[in-house]
Amino acid sequence: MEFVSYFDYEKFAPVVPKTLQGRDQTRHQVAVVGGGPVGFAVALGLARQGISSVVLEADDSVCLGSRAGCVTSRTLEIFEQTGVAEPIMRQGLPWAEGWSYYRTEEVLHLEVPQDPAARFPRLVNIQQCYIEQYMLDSIRANYADLIEIRWQNRMEAMRQVDGGVELDVSTPEGSYTLSADWVVGTDGAHSAVRKALGARFVGTRYDGQYIIADIKMKSELPAGRRAWFDPPSNPGATLLLHKHRDDLWRFDYQLREDEDPEEAVKPENVLERIRSHLELIGEHAPWEPVWISLYRASCLTLESYRHGRVLLAGDAAHLVPIFGVRGLNSGMEDVNNLVWKLAFVMKGQASEKLLDTYTPERVFATRENMRHASKSAEFMAPPAPAFALMRSAVLGLAADHPWVRRLIDPRQSTTVGYPTSPLNQSAEDAAFSAGPRSGFAFLDGPLPQGGHLCQHIGPGFTVMAFDPVPELAAQVTAQNLHVKLLKLDAKGEIGQRYDAQAGTVYLIRPDGNVLARWRHADASAIAQAIELCCQGGSL
Repeated sequence: MEFVSYFDYEKFAPVVPKTLQGRDQTRHQVAVVGGGPVGFAVALGLARQGISSVVLEADDSVCLGSRAGCVTSRTLEIFEQTGVAEPIMRQGLPWAEGWSYYRTEEVLHLEVPQDPAARFPRLVNIQQCYIEQYMLDSIRANYADLIEIRWQNRMEAMRQVDGGVELDVSTPEGSYTLSADWVVGTDGAHSAVRKALGARFVGTRYDGQYIIADIKMKSELPAGRRAWFDPPSNPGATLLLHKHRDDLWRFDYQLREDEDPEEAVKPENVLERIRSHLELIGEHAPWEPVWISLYRASCLTLESYRHGRVLLAGDAAHLVPIFGVRGLNSGMEDVNNLVWKLAFVMKGQASEKLLDTYTPERVFATRENMRHASKSAEFMAPPAPAFALMRSAVLGLAADHPWVRRLIDPRQSTTVGYPTSPLNQSAEDAAFSAGPRSGFAFLDGPLPQGGHLCQHIGPGFTVMAFDPVPELAAQVTAQNLHVKLLKLDAKGEIGQRYDAQAGTVYLIRPDGNVLARWRHADASAIAQAIELCCQGGSL
């Protein structure tokens, strides 16, 4: 059976460095284990901070298939910083609607809230292979002097030594040992880095298993999320359908308990299930298979994402179900939180206590994502008869009772803030009736000088000064504060979004989260807040 190819995969030869007695002669600042989107994001984020890295990737190309198939506006804001957002927006397919069906009857029409002032739409469908390729393109074009990618390099063992980490690496052309000051493990759900640390996940594995299948088919159906519960094509289970650009469609459907996964994933069985569903919904155009995979839903996390000089991010650190687009997107927020802290520590601009805040902030966010994802997973794949009974009752009532329909809402992912972060400086939060609180992500919006706020965040701290007193800029310069100062109009559109008055100041962390906000602040208050942050929240 032939599968259609829609992506031009470039294959890379194995990279073996110059060695002396089996050791890489270069001492690396950071070794990134895993060259998927999270690993490439780590390398790009560090390069933006002036830190070099080597990326070890076991495969010989970017990933196959759609895999993570949707990015959020927050992820696009993060990608904006390294030149990846623009090509994603050209290839991606924005969507803002969803439909849920019980058997064949529509029971919910969902409209995803949009922010008209923001630069990016809330949700964009795009296959992971494109994301990885655009990140690779950015590395080649902008950061080739700071990022080395070693394809077909697999980490076999890892040891922490004084002042760094040693990795044993195998390639098709021989093995060697690599030394690095720091290691970031981004090597996915079956992470070799996590296993080498002896770190174990805690949480819940769901019994439900899913087939993911991409097909190519011309259809006039609009973009959006479609979910069927107990459809005739997949009785007793669920099925999801998403549209991508270029006539590509993604199916995610749940296997019933009586199905053997090894048999169910065979192409002839997958294609028959798809054929049956397309016939059910009245789609009769010719179609061709592209890619098939098997997936199991889990809500799992490590309790610590830092182990000495080894840090973990993405699926190497946590696993969340696909429902609610929390997988790759939460991995990008891990990276966004981590890279500036690691870079500041490496450059001597911050205490290692700052790096210790990575775990409490991101574990908190992971548990929030897991809490919401668990509700979605339990509805999509009931773990016990009582859950199944409740779901049947909700679906049966939803068509005639609008108040029940909110229980079917898939709870699409929103950015999780850090309300309990040790870095928060929230003394004046009570003085504001709107705008992001300390620990929460900035709100994007157009700037009077052109462009959007998301284009001005990082790599250092950003000061948003509304109708600033004339002395503030001079004070910031005199105190040699390395911050980006944005002078804004309190009465303008962005001033209203931030509940600004004359003299209002917001201090934004390099990752885009609010560190502090004041009704009035001078350079001394800003400097003290930055110093407190760089000391990990305690002096």
